Amino acid sequence: MRNIIRKKIGIMGGTFDPIHVGHLILGERAYEQLGLDKVWFMPSGNPPHKKNRQGRASDEQRVSMVRKAIAGNPHFELSLIEMNEDGYSYTYRTLENLKNENPDTDYYFIIGADSLYTFATWKEPARICHACTLVVATRDHTPVRELDQEMTYLSQQYGGQFLRLDTMNIDISSELIRLWLKEGKSLRYYVPDDVIQYIYQNNIYHSVREDIRTDGTV
Repeated sequence: MRNIIRKKIGIMGGTFDPIHVGHLILGERAYEQLGLDKVWFMPSGNPPHKKNRQGRASDEQRVSMVRKAIAGNPHFELSLIEMNEDGYSYTYRTLENLKNENPDTDYYFIIGADSLYTFATWKEPARICHACTLVVATRDHTPVRELDQEMTYLSQQYGGQFLRLDTMNIDISSELIRLWLKEGKSLRYYVPDDVIQYIYQNNIYHSVREDIRTDGTV
């Protein structure tokens, strides 16, 4: 019998509001360390009653920013699976659908260390574990031993497989980026240039400063 070569796909989920270099570095590190075939960046949808939240990017704008950010990387791909009319999709449903549709593929769901400690509050954590391998990014402020203990506990609790991803600490978040925009601070080197330009051109987050031209330059 011929051996079937299984595909390995990493999934970076999130609002990406906006996407920043921390997301990209994490995706690249997972690709290298786990020998993945592709890393999918999967923006989560917003429910209809939250589609036009004040001070936030629209679904379409978040997708455009992700598309621009990953355009130069051949093993990064944009997935719109969770962008549907109903808005938010539960992670377990997304992963189960993918597994049923692609039985020859193993999925690796990439999360931050902070998310690990709230994993038990997610909808159907056991079903998530059954449908994928959880990949956890390390953070400098979280001791590795403590992280390993939590992964072991959750693995026993939900019958899952958790892998620790060795990454440098990128102390940045989308919330921080939005704050910097509000304060008129530079995003250079924290957000891809094409994304910065798109933010300013479209006046996302209501942050365009008078000293910034419409092309996004100072």
